[in-house]
Amino acid sequence: MPKDEEIFSARPAADETARMESALRPNSLDEFVGQDRLKENLKVFIQAARQRKEPLDHCLFYSPPGLGKTTLSHILAREMGVNIKVTSGPVLSKPGDLAAMLTTELAEGDILFIDEIHRLNAAVEESLYPVMEDFVFFINTGQGPGSTTLKLAVPRFTLVGATTRSGLLTGPLRDRFGIVFNLGFYGEDEITRILARSAGILASKAEKSALQLIARRSRGTPRIANRLLKRVRDFADVRAAGVITPEVTEAAMASLEIDSEGLDNLDRRILLAIAEKFSGGPVGIDTLAVAVSEEADTLTDVIEPFLMQAGFLKRTTRGRVITARAAAHLGLKLPRQAELL
Repeated sequence: MPKDEEIFSARPAADETARMESALRPNSLDEFVGQDRLKENLKVFIQAARQRKEPLDHCLFYSPPGLGKTTLSHILAREMGVNIKVTSGPVLSKPGDLAAMLTTELAEGDILFIDEIHRLNAAVEESLYPVMEDFVFFINTGQGPGSTTLKLAVPRFTLVGATTRSGLLTGPLRDRFGIVFNLGFYGEDEITRILARSAGILASKAEKSALQLIARRSRGTPRIANRLLKRVRDFADVRAAGVITPEVTEAAMASLEIDSEGLDNLDRRILLAIAEKFSGGPVGIDTLAVAVSEEADTLTDVIEPFLMQAGFLKRTTRGRVITARAAAHLGLKLPRQAELL
């Protein structure tokens, strides 16, 4: 092993595994790596709210999956010293579900975290408007001329919404959030720091150069980075006496079919389908989804953001088009019409 390599860190006792797995999420803004401007702004907003002894303003985080929206919501609760209630848009199917949560499960200042908030039922979303503005919930009783409306006060709380598709949020809902942040993809150095922290928590020995190789293939996403680290750790435990080296990392990535640019089998299937079945594009997302036997939402929310960010895919008014960079990486020759787009 080279002498100049940094090593992270020692092997744990077996009964500590569950605790270590849950500890991969950072617990404070200081532990949270990356998104520096967002963190500095949040620190100001949190300090101001605590000085005024008020709940934090409603927050909206939007980004592709795995960039830290859920983690940040839990950090906000810890930094504010309050409890957090977690739910998701599809779970709140009717206004009564929301009413029960607001009146029985939240105290003054608590955080209600709604993941995939763009998938809220229209009736539930409309019932949220007076709650977010005036902390009042209106309940309609009965139907027709004899119906009445009850006004129910709810504790002053903070709504934190997370979405992978901010474009699907309605204007009235989005405008009611006082704090709105877009989480961007992470740089390779930031992912390496995240991996070093995770390796320490998992008590896995890892050479820094190996962590850099994992970071390069992590698509700028901490969730993917930690998932790959665990899989490489498996290979290291079986084949390298528990030490994550560049050699075992390369072998693990080859076995997992993840190439030097972080593309996996599905990414390559998508790019090859555009290049070979549709002459490089353009092709509509629904047609492409059928061609690769995947859901259109999966392509839009999970796959496309990275492929576009990395310069492998273009989205035009006529559909998706493979880029010259993707063609060169895959060893393909683009048709002339695709090269001109």
